[in-house]
Amino acid sequence: MKKVIAFADEFGNNSFDFDTQGSHFIIASVIMNQDELSEIQIQLEEIRKRFFQTGEIKSNKVSKNHKRRILILKELKKVNFSVYAVVIDKRKLFGEGFKYKQSFYKYLNGILYKELYRTFPQLELKVDEHGGNDFMRSFKKYVEKNHIRNLFAGSDFQIQKSHNDLGVQLADMMAGTLGYIFDELKKSDKSSEFAELINDKLFSLNYFPKEYKPEEFSEKATFSEYDETIATLGLNRAFDFIDKTTGNTPDNRDRINFLKLLLLYHQSNHPRKFTTSAEFVRHLSVNRQSPLSKERFSSKVIGHLRDKGILIASSRDGYKIPTSASDMKKYINHGKSIVLPVLRRIEECRNAILLATANEYDILDHPEYQKLKELIENVG
Repeated sequence: MKKVIAFADEFGNNSFDFDTQGSHFIIASVIMNQDELSEIQIQLEEIRKRFFQTGEIKSNKVSKNHKRRILILKELKKVNFSVYAVVIDKRKLFGEGFKYKQSFYKYLNGILYKELYRTFPQLELKVDEHGGNDFMRSFKKYVEKNHIRNLFAGSDFQIQKSHNDLGVQLADMMAGTLGYIFDELKKSDKSSEFAELINDKLFSLNYFPKEYKPEEFSEKATFSEYDETIATLGLNRAFDFIDKTTGNTPDNRDRINFLKLLLLYHQSNHPRKFTTSAEFVRHLSVNRQSPLSKERFSSKVIGHLRDKGILIASSRDGYKIPTSASDMKKYINHGKSIVLPVLRRIEECRNAILLATANEYDILDHPEYQKLKELIENVG
């Protein structure tokens, strides 16, 4: 796996005065390949000079100038980086303890540490200590206290002032843009356009607290085939796998990240829309020494998850969380189109040998083929 470097910054604060201080707290980590860092910094410096002249790349300098933000995001699309973000809806954090900064940051520190280091066990992370970034300073202390080097060999955590590092400035821009997408005080009629512009950069969005309400995903009004039972089962099993699985192997990290992408597309796409395997493979190949093959994706990710009981609808158009009986029928029909022809070929081979040996030799007459033999005879 290629060595990656990450730059993180925050949006929002610990205030629970939602009417004046905002509804969300967001941490954005910008992930880059270490060997591409010099080239990326050259590109970022050109963007900085063009849009910020002598100043830093800062989201608050763009503020509500949405046209300017759109122009900047269009230029950033050309730069090779990914965004791994944690989005906390403060309105759903029930408990008086969260109103105290120390308790609030302690909760978030644990979340960010778990999410980042189980996904990127070898990571150099740089954050901003400039200005009011209290959370990033508290996160540094948390990692210094809790980070176990022998479990995450090669990982590092560094503090870097933003005016010295364009990567941290980029993280500021991404965190701020996510704020203009999610925060109730920042949302506008341009939020969906911001989301579309950064969609290709999103490696993963991690929502907290992980509270699932079926009615929030219900598409009954626009999707007559929507089946709440199937959708709820599919979502709950995906969430359960993510919560209980650690990214201690590359395959497990691929499975976790695939399910997070699947959930992300489920929330952002029409419930009927499938996402191609090529799109998933492209996302999962980020920061790899060599791209993930479609064969490995199919067997080690999709196959393994289905073996664990995860419901994944599939068709010629790709994969999705199932939301209707029709989705499951497509999956069954797709499997049928693969399985039945193979069974027919085995049957033809068996019959030819039986005929040639006057029924004395049955290639399926072996204990390990008993179930296959029964299946072929029943299908026939």
